[in-house]
Amino acid sequence: MDLSGMDLSGLEASQPTGQLRRPAKSTTKTVQTERQQGKKKHTRTLDMGLLPPESSSTSTSHDELLATKWLPVKKLNELAESEGLIYKKGKFSAIEAQQIKEAVENYARNNSMTVEQVRDELIHSSERRKDQKFFSEMAAAVPLRPVIAVYHYIRRAYHPNQKMGDWTSEQDSALKDAVIRLGPKWEKVAPEVGRAASDCRDRYRNHIHHRDRRKSGAWTKAEEEELVKIITSLTNKEVKDLKAEGEIFWVAVSEKMQGTRSPQQCRIKWLDSLMNRLRNEGENSRWSSQDAFILVHKVDSLGVRDDSEIDWKRLPDPDWNAWSAHVLQRRWLTLKRAVKGYEDMTHQEIMDILRTKFAQLPSSPPKSKRKVVSTLTIDEDEATSEEMSEASATMTTKYGSKSKAQKAPVAPSESSDDSSSDSDSDESD
Repeated sequence: MDLSGMDLSGLEASQPTGQLRRPAKSTTKTVQTERQQGKKKHTRTLDMGLLPPESSSTSTSHDELLATKWLPVKKLNELAESEGLIYKKGKFSAIEAQQIKEAVENYARNNSMTVEQVRDELIHSSERRKDQKFFSEMAAAVPLRPVIAVYHYIRRAYHPNQKMGDWTSEQDSALKDAVIRLGPKWEKVAPEVGRAASDCRDRYRNHIHHRDRRKSGAWTKAEEEELVKIITSLTNKEVKDLKAEGEIFWVAVSEKMQGTRSPQQCRIKWLDSLMNRLRNEGENSRWSSQDAFILVHKVDSLGVRDDSEIDWKRLPDPDWNAWSAHVLQRRWLTLKRAVKGYEDMTHQEIMDILRTKFAQLPSSPPKSKRKVVSTLTIDEDEATSEEMSEASATMTTKYGSKSKAQKAPVAPSESSDDSSSDSDSDESD
């Protein structure tokens, strides 16, 4: 991407936008996190003493409201506008996951219970009742999180069938048979298979459904053109209707591809390859030292306690937008892992080193072309109607009619973990 026209001088003196606060007693913990799909583990050191920067703006009454009132998203948004309520949404960070883990363990110890008993009697009781006192106590451990979001998170994290390892052929067969008999009602399907509902849903959508016609490997030019045609043909209303019906956008796109490509494949191809090529006037952009400089200083300006708190979709801006959220997250991980001993450092310590390393703006790199290569393994996520409307309008301008100048097909670009929904599959079969 050509950055010669951008004003990057301000980044060299960037400062975090939020001020991290530290209680008198601070502790660090080294934990292992792993991707939802696959066996890759990531060791990180967390500074458990830091409080989120937003917490300094919250009132005691708001803290109590978030921890005790089971408010739907619509009501939370209304309170945010009318009373200035500040709350967090999106994927729980590594620090929050550790805070909840410690809160559950403390609750079990204080009530002479094991963690397994807490799970079976409170989190996943047969009566499916909500123990309000228990979940309010858990919500108090993670500032700014509504109790209903904490409830959904804990039910997923402490599901008896979580982390079951690789799928077996017998489980695949049981999943296929259960969906034939019950339909895509994942909470009903899960007991038949012995897996979590979300696990069954993702396995079926990306590996079982249309398996006999599913393709792998590099996309052909015809496939790329078909994907562009499908996405640009959908109106903003149709995208909103899909969301209203509880259908994930990329599942619908995959179906329109006749199931030859999974929802994951369609999503990663569009977001990390076709849109990237469009933004660079038909060329595949190459990551440069200037991009690394911008990324480091953008992350630094966020003032987060740990990089798992970053919403990568919010990093691009009008002058720097060639890279998808997945690519930015992957590139950040590469920069982070280049720091010797990063596993034993907190985010702030890693940030200090990278800030020094990228203190000066590099010179503009020469223009060059490079094929962008990627894996096809990412967590499934739902595109917003606004994102798809904007992308659709832009791609229609570029690909509205076939042109001899269109480039040869490339493999999808690199990807990584993405945030997951706060909603529990209990509520949305």
